Amino acid sequence: MAEFASKYETLLLRRERSRLHVTLNRPQVKNALNPTLIGELRTVFQNLRDRHDIKVVILRGAGGTFCAGADLKNMEQSFAEKRLGERDPIALNNREYGTFLEMVNTTPQVVVAAVEGYAIAGGFGLLCVSDVAICTEDAGFAMSETAIGIVPAQIAPFVAARIGVPQTRYLALTAARFKGPEALRLGIAHHLVRDSAALDAKLEEILKQIDRCAPLANALTKAVVMKVGSEPLSSVLDFAADRFAEARRSPEAAEGLRAFAEKRAPKWVTE
Repeated sequence: MAEFASKYETLLLRRERSRLHVTLNRPQVKNALNPTLIGELRTVFQNLRDRHDIKVVILRGAGGTFCAGADLKNMEQSFAEKRLGERDPIALNNREYGTFLEMVNTTPQVVVAAVEGYAIAGGFGLLCVSDVAICTEDAGFAMSETAIGIVPAQIAPFVAARIGVPQTRYLALTAARFKGPEALRLGIAHHLVRDSAALDAKLEEILKQIDRCAPLANALTKAVVMKVGSEPLSSVLDFAADRFAEARRSPEAAEGLRAFAEKRAPKWVTE
């Protein structure tokens, strides 16, 4: 696991069997996003693309906060002049976060977000590209960009994909702040827990459920689901059939069917 052994400035990484715990580690600024943090997260997810030994990635924030959005001090300092005939450098910089969110959104691993404290703006977008989200009741959420005169440009499409365009319009155009129960009602969170201790317990419960699932089968299933709504149904079903064949011919399926016949757990459950 040499790729994940490097010393990161803004992340804490911990490998636990087929699980990779990734903790945003700028607690002094509520894990606000700066170029270093985004770059280090991008490196981690780039390294994960072809890693079949990692089944699940757990995203969390140090110091009791998931992520309070962009580091506004850094945003003020990064204002660059626009040159005639060239695309605005602000747009290019903004688009990089969307590229990163695409990477997380489509990573073959299951991404689990464990959220407490705040998930605001860019941090809210990061939450919305997770496959499973567990949030505490008192966690705070907002698409707060419009309240400071900017646009939630890169996160809005991912929020809309998660909860629909009408709800996204409401959240973005009011910069509404809300807590865990509303996040659950909207479909942003899948599980709501009382406090940090309950968050740990629910996280372990979810991880044990994911342990039961085969890594390749999960990756291929995720790829199928991600096609829904972006292509005609017939194309999605063709793609899905090919992924089914790929899985069926894999050693995983052979092991899973054999384990079922022998009334035992498949090897990937305990590896």
